[in-house]
Amino acid sequence: MKAESILMAIWLAAASLSAGAAQLYQWKDAQGRTVYSDQPPPPSIKNAQQKAFKGNVIEIGESYDAKTAREKYPVTLYASACGIPCDQARQLLTQRGVPFSGKDPQASPEAQAELKKLTGRLSVPVLVVGSERVDGFEAGQWQTALDRAGYPKSAPPGRKPVPAATSTPAPAASAP
Repeated sequence: MKAESILMAIWLAAASLSAGAAQLYQWKDAQGRTVYSDQPPPPSIKNAQQKAFKGNVIEIGESYDAKTAREKYPVTLYASACGIPCDQARQLLTQRGVPFSGKDPQASPEAQAELKKLTGRLSVPVLVVGSERVDGFEAGQWQTALDRAGYPKSAPPGRKPVPAATSTPAPAASAP
């Protein structure tokens, strides 16, 4: 009987090691319910996410709502070194966990031409969420535009996004 217990313990340990690198799939079913499974979703499911987990920790990527918002309503921020308004604009997007393309009209002639075509002038900051444009920084207007697009109210705990892409050159490192 004791040998059976030892064999069972060995088998359970081996099973838990193989489960340590298991895959988990997440998707919404036809009724809008979130489904988690260790089996891939049916072929008819379009927006499934695959997650890896080790032990009892699941590595969570972008939420379904955030991914949908990003795909339908991409965000572009036209900003430069304009001081407080541009800094607050970047901070708001980062705090909400919104991936965005940053474009600096002072550093890029292409961004300057885009902004001029978009607004008729070169004033920054300008937020573009899908096809909606908000000129100047006013937190309430920006929050409303992001809410309408379905972006999350805050970044996931412990995560702050890096802008999706930027035409702003990285600052040069200074020597000590």
